Amino acid sequence: MAAAGDELSPAEARLAMMELANMVSIPMALTAVIRLGVPAKLSAAGANAPLSAADLLPAGHPDPSVLERLLRLLTSRGVFSEHRAGAGASSPRRFALTVLGRTLVPGPSGASYADYVLQHHQDALVRAWPHLHEAVLDPAGPEPFARANAGVPAYAYYGQDKEANEVMLRAMTGVSEPFMEALLDSYGGGFEGVRTLVDVGGSSGACLEMIMRRVRTIREGVNFDLPDVVAAAPPIPGVKHVGGDMFNSIPSGDAIFMKWVLTTWTNEECTAILTNCYKSLPAGGKLIACEPVVPDTTDGSMRTRALLGNDIFVMVIYRTQGRERSEEEFRQLGLAAGFTVFRAIYLDPFYAVLEYTK
Repeated sequence: MAAAGDELSPAEARLAMMELANMVSIPMALTAVIRLGVPAKLSAAGANAPLSAADLLPAGHPDPSVLERLLRLLTSRGVFSEHRAGAGASSPRRFALTVLGRTLVPGPSGASYADYVLQHHQDALVRAWPHLHEAVLDPAGPEPFARANAGVPAYAYYGQDKEANEVMLRAMTGVSEPFMEALLDSYGGGFEGVRTLVDVGGSSGACLEMIMRRVRTIREGVNFDLPDVVAAAPPIPGVKHVGGDMFNSIPSGDAIFMKWVLTTWTNEECTAILTNCYKSLPAGGKLIACEPVVPDTTDGSMRTRALLGNDIFVMVIYRTQGRERSEEEFRQLGLAAGFTVFRAIYLDPFYAVLEYTK
């Protein structure tokens, strides 16, 4: 099958490359309108009434057309819809949120995908991207983030910078909430027979709280993360916060839950984590891991682009040899750790539920 790039005329190919070369404009424009409060203003009181650039800026702003240019770019990518009362260049442009744009509006926790966008485009992270080629030339060396930030890895950076860490935690909450709702609506009897559930890398315990609120047969939750992380976790009825290191040992339970943990580690490190999970489970116990799973076939679908783009983000920010994996690669990791039964359940376009049974 011919690649999409082979189906273009020479002129179309030049235009497509021009778009790719300027693609950085899109996330940076998105970051700018979030910092300017545009999504919140458009969704105020749930109205989502079309507003002009001038409406979205302080009164007396000298040149609203600067914001309008950002809004037009993001309209072309489906974030906003454009509304004009009449035809012609003099007709004012007004903008409203689309379904895509509404992901930038805070959910019940106050977090949203806006926080995810902001987290990805903090100065320390943006500085890492020009070092991407160095990850290719020296994959065993420091990841681009560390190269750009005086040797400090991303997780250590979050530990040192309270504001950056808070943005990261809100970002993870904003991404987690809709997925967890989909999981709890569709996973059926996945938690059947579980009385004690351990959440590895559970941070504040928010996901564990959501599970226990919906699955009443779970009597005890164990929120397991690094000691300094769980020290800041709020009290949750029925949940015990336990500090430790998943590379050393993991608390015992009927089942273990983890979300977006394996992605940032190498194959060897993932095997070590899964082996510790295996050791802490009883016979018949299972690990429920929620991870992005890349398709075997490379195509131009939105899902494939999102997953492969996230894979490169992991390479740049967290670990050069951390990576997104295919279903078969995840299965092989489980076999190496001792798990004999594996299945992947696709409940969400981005995350898959990976069940490893002892």
